[in-house]
Amino acid sequence: MSPRIATLDIETSLMTILSYGIRDQYIGLDQIEEEWTILSYSWKWLDSPTVIYEDTGGKGRRAVKNDKPLLKSLHKLLDAADIVIAQNGRKFDLKKIRARMVMHGIPPFSPVRIIDTWVVAKETFGFTSDKLEWMSEHLTNTPKLKHKKFPGKELWKECRKDNPAAWAEMKAYNKRDVVATERVYLAMRPWIEKHPNIGTYARTVGAVCRNCGSGHLQKRGTEVTDTGKFIRMKCVPCGKWNRAKENLIPLAQRKRQLASA
Repeated sequence: MSPRIATLDIETSLMTILSYGIRDQYIGLDQIEEEWTILSYSWKWLDSPTVIYEDTGGKGRRAVKNDKPLLKSLHKLLDAADIVIAQNGRKFDLKKIRARMVMHGIPPFSPVRIIDTWVVAKETFGFTSDKLEWMSEHLTNTPKLKHKKFPGKELWKECRKDNPAAWAEMKAYNKRDVVATERVYLAMRPWIEKHPNIGTYARTVGAVCRNCGSGHLQKRGTEVTDTGKFIRMKCVPCGKWNRAKENLIPLAQRKRQLASA
């Protein structure tokens, strides 16, 4: 059994704020004229070419503000996933999703593990920038899609008006971001030290790579730590260095364990 891994990206609307100025403003709750909502999301299962996309457009301006149907479909996807990959997913995407779901009375989705590519970049590397735009271009040669007809915040303003041309551009933009995030993740995957152990999901006899789940490992000597001596193994497909204790369970015993599980 392999874990179901997906990449996620959401886009939220702008808030409408009543303000007396543009510099150093404190915004009180009574100045909020219109709350933010989730405009769209893109979702891609790892190793699948299909990108799932949904937005709130096409039914008039009032429908744009109703993100409950979108959240219900997203809830089903999150329920089906074991691991979710997202750029700034911990602080933004998942928090925003939970906020809108609880506001609509939608129950919690099943627990998922988050791999945040922004956090990985900050903790593991010293890139010039941890933004998806920079990483996708320099790690995967996948330039971030530029807004063509609606530059800057104009795209969000026009989607709020339910402009079909703006929604078409938002769809392309959102889908491209989820593909770029997946490619950045795959480029960084062999370097991720706190990656969920894929081996715990696998019902296989031999050792597998903890980051990608491949069983194609090459023994490369031993590694000694303060806690013991380990066999060092390199994953051929992804390049991740793995290790296992020298007193590995014999193959016959491991087969009996799997058969009785």
